[in-house]
Amino acid sequence: MLSHMLRRATLLGAALLLAAAPAAQGAATAPALTPMNQIVQAQLYPQLAHLFDKLAAEQGEVTLDGVAAFKGNDKFLPGKIAAGLGHVLLNTASDDPRRPERLRQFRAIADLTAGMDNHTWGIYYYLQALYSLKRAGLLDQAVSPATLAILKDRLDWRKFVTTPDFELINLPTNYYGVAFSVARLRMLLGWEDERASTTLLDKMLRHYATYSGKFGFSDETAGDGRFDRYSILLVAEICERFIETGLPVTAELKRMLRKAAELALKLANDRGDGFSFGRSLGPYGETAMLEILSVSAYLDVLTPAEKQYAYTYANQLVAKYVDFWYDPAIGSVDMWGKGRRTDTYRGKHRILGENFSLLHQLIFTNELWNKAGMRDQRPQTDLRAWLARSQPAFSLTWYAQGEYDRALAVFRDQGHVFSLNMINGGPSQHANSPYYPLPFSNRLIAGTADSGPAHAQLLPKFTLADGSELLGAAFLKHIASTRQGKRYHLRYHQDELDKVGGNAPLKDTRIRLDTEYTFEPGRITRTDTYTPRAPLKVAKLSLEFASFSSGATVKGRQVRFAEGDVRTFTVSGLRACEVAPTDGAEPYKAPYGAMKSHVSCASTDFVLDKPLVVQWVIAYQ
Repeated sequence: MLSHMLRRATLLGAALLLAAAPAAQGAATAPALTPMNQIVQAQLYPQLAHLFDKLAAEQGEVTLDGVAAFKGNDKFLPGKIAAGLGHVLLNTASDDPRRPERLRQFRAIADLTAGMDNHTWGIYYYLQALYSLKRAGLLDQAVSPATLAILKDRLDWRKFVTTPDFELINLPTNYYGVAFSVARLRMLLGWEDERASTTLLDKMLRHYATYSGKFGFSDETAGDGRFDRYSILLVAEICERFIETGLPVTAELKRMLRKAAELALKLANDRGDGFSFGRSLGPYGETAMLEILSVSAYLDVLTPAEKQYAYTYANQLVAKYVDFWYDPAIGSVDMWGKGRRTDTYRGKHRILGENFSLLHQLIFTNELWNKAGMRDQRPQTDLRAWLARSQPAFSLTWYAQGEYDRALAVFRDQGHVFSLNMINGGPSQHANSPYYPLPFSNRLIAGTADSGPAHAQLLPKFTLADGSELLGAAFLKHIASTRQGKRYHLRYHQDELDKVGGNAPLKDTRIRLDTEYTFEPGRITRTDTYTPRAPLKVAKLSLEFASFSSGATVKGRQVRFAEGDVRTFTVSGLRACEVAPTDGAEPYKAPYGAMKSHVSCASTDFVLDKPLVVQWVIAYQ
């Protein structure tokens, strides 16, 4: 009883601290001073408890913000539910009078979900919950024998891996990590021996070695060159699977994890922002950072100072989930309203599962921080100053070198962090703006999920007389950077532009491209030189910029903004520019909210018969 009273007092104190703290609104600069563990206990566990009660009451008819959860075709949902509700059970003290009722509710919900359609990650999540309950001595009380027999049959790696050759069934190769985890957890539950998990572990590590190369970051494709947040996160996930299933993390994995942690710190900031490029961002761009840094702290691959400030950054990320991403009015995370947009994969039809998976990630990363010695520690108050001292103003991190170069440039200036991800989006993503080689920075420059090339953010787009549309988005070579004082130059070349319109990038050799970025305090300049191999009839050359700034006026080819971080946008090499409010239109929504102004510049009906230089300059504050 005493322990229960102490826990209540701790939660009350944390809640009062949070009530007094300013809301992040996605752009907080004041530090989140409440320790992470207290935020989790006072804010996140109650969210899970609310969902637990809602599921127990509404069962298969449960709705969240008007969405019928079990009719949304979320094939991971049963596992996500088990993982989330498992956290509530494990966080309920043995002397808590609510515990018997929670066990009864979990048992009923397990009966409901055991036979539902559940795939890959959902299988893993469900098994993880069962194993955690087994270790706590609660499995027999939480799941009936009959339901456990159903789960033993359905929660199986063989549902998505062939036997006896152990090949994935129509899945990307990173799913070997999921298959290994499933087999390993089945072994720990006593459902099979270790032979399958050993084989799948070997498959997983071979995949990582094959597609990460000497730089240690995993290509999401079979060599096309798509490097995303997941390419950086994957080694952390592998280490997490080792930890949770009792395997020692190898020295080689720790070496690769260190590279991921170094990159995460280069991208760190005091605004609680995570990754700003690629798909499925929103809060997942932030939980990816949490995973990388929490497991790095737990495995001691960070220095003592890095550990303290990585924890402070992680604290900002968790606080931002509460203050920005979670909407108490609907009792849910909100990635779809208030002008926000995510990709179809994480559409609102998955709203219940997204709550459970995000809360799971926030809670288990907090547990790693607790085990790393940071439980209830107050974060540092000088994160921005430490980042300015410890992290380079400009860095170039290599993913791959060969026929094409793949790399990430990071520029830090005035509290902003710009991420220029120079990759090939590959099949399904090459024409979407989150994969363009642009200096993304939340609230300054953003891509739009599933955008296609219709409004090619900040990339000149050629529409030729034959109807072809060409972008300089996929086939980068000879990436190199130089420095002149506080000015940094980055250059690359493309022998082929990407002919868009199909699922995969298609090389078009009619125009060559040389690109130079110049980064300096308060200003980014992109200069493109387009050289035709033979004279080409061009119907239109266009350039668009969707900006979070507002109050725009245009004079010639310069746009001035009255409000927002971008102050001016200046273009040369095109004939005319115009600007208009977006009025919240769908093409101009981003993960953090709607862009406010749309600039469009163009030249029409001309012959490209000599090198053409197109330049844009963004001045910001």
